[in-house]
Amino acid sequence: MKLTLKVRRLTESGMMIALATAISFVCSLIPVPPFNFPFGGGITIAGMLPIILIAYLYGTRWGLLTGFVYSLIQMLLGHSTVSSLFLPVEEGGMQLSAALLICVIDYVIAYTALGLGGIFRKRLSPVKALVLGSIVALATRYLCHIISGAIFYGAWAEWFFTLEGIYESIGKGILENVKGGSLALLYSIIYNGCYMIPEMIITPAVAAIIWRIPVLKNRTLA
Repeated sequence: MKLTLKVRRLTESGMMIALATAISFVCSLIPVPPFNFPFGGGITIAGMLPIILIAYLYGTRWGLLTGFVYSLIQMLLGHSTVSSLFLPVEEGGMQLSAALLICVIDYVIAYTALGLGGIFRKRLSPVKALVLGSIVALATRYLCHIISGAIFYGAWAEWFFTLEGIYESIGKGILENVKGGSLALLYSIIYNGCYMIPEMIITPAVAAIIWRIPVLKNRTLA
């Protein structure tokens, strides 16, 4: 029985990692916002739900492990962005310590956090647990990107708020009233929010819908 459960858990986890990767890859082929933003990130249309679902079915600890494996795959998928961080500084790269921290915060911690999708399992009704777990997991990932963006990409804040369309709507007022670290933080919140907030709306909605599928609705949690 234990062997059967382990095999099932490994098999389903592998399938869900593959599904999440496939969704992410397909969305990455769409070369325009909101699917791809110039400094990374983009909407994946509930692409993280498969990892969150594994966390719900098998628990937070297993979910975090699954999220960690997925984070490594995400780094491989984003190899062009990741490798550019390690270019010599004079060629547009970053200091080694900064590049490593970006990888840790933006990839390892951010995607491992998807395992938090299972924190409400067995505490709430299935739909509520999955929906709230999705929101917590994605909010944690969003927070990771905010921190990384404010620290390592804050220098681009002024440029961002002077872009056509942004400057006329909110940029001018922000640049006149917000400076320094506060500007960098606000930039990171807005930039990352452009794709993370839609994900935080889409993913719980899809989660609530797919849980009505009989094969999931009748599942017994491990």
